[in-house]
Amino acid sequence: MIIRLRQICLVAEKLDPVVADLKSIFGLEVCFVDKGVGVFGLENSLLPVGSNFLEVVAPVKDPTAAGRFLKRRKGDGGYMVIYQCDSSETQQARKAKAADLGVRVAWEHTFNDFQCMQLHPRDTGGAFFELDWDPKNEPEGHWEPAGGDGWQKAQRTDVISRISSIELQSHAPQSMAERWAAIAGVALKHDEQGRIFPPLENADIRFVEATDGRGDGLGGIDLVVVDRLRLLAEAEQRGCRVSNDQVNVGGMRFYL
Repeated sequence: MIIRLRQICLVAEKLDPVVADLKSIFGLEVCFVDKGVGVFGLENSLLPVGSNFLEVVAPVKDPTAAGRFLKRRKGDGGYMVIYQCDSSETQQARKAKAADLGVRVAWEHTFNDFQCMQLHPRDTGGAFFELDWDPKNEPEGHWEPAGGDGWQKAQRTDVISRISSIELQSHAPQSMAERWAAIAGVALKHDEQGRIFPPLENADIRFVEATDGRGDGLGGIDLVVVDRLRLLAEAEQRGCRVSNDQVNVGGMRFYL
């Protein structure tokens, strides 16, 4: 049973400024706009990072779940961690494990045989844990949430090449890590700094203490950088540079 990171969703008060920062600083391009999210009172844009995606959603009416999430986490930030399962059986096994742990399914949907399953953030800890199955099973190709095929035309890797890890924060990182690892069906490990992570197929999840006053949630993303000087110059110009190793965009810490 294999699950791979495929997409990270950020939520923002306003869509365009965050997308503009992502494009300028990281050299990314929008590959798809999903009009279907309008049923949730949202607008969105997806930008490929290697074979994965950064999605930004923003409310366009009230009330919405995303709007409530923005209020709860005190502004823009991480919203969803979206994984691709290698089979429908893997997805159903992870769903059964989540149920055993008392983790509720927040939403399920099937479209063009693509099966989406979102676990409730109040049960997982601060972020939606989404486990999807695409019947074409192309971990670096077809992806229904990005419009299926054709997203590669917008793929840009001259500034950053891929996402290597994501960072979830909590006032109880050990227990959150144990919950996420159990759902994913992987063992916990510790890195050289003693931080907790369950290694997945193509990117790790790192669990750290929440220290920024925003509580539990998705707080950071590690990026493999190709052109650091260009990235930092753009981040400086847009007021997003924190250090030579970090920029902040859309309420997220991007570690270089």
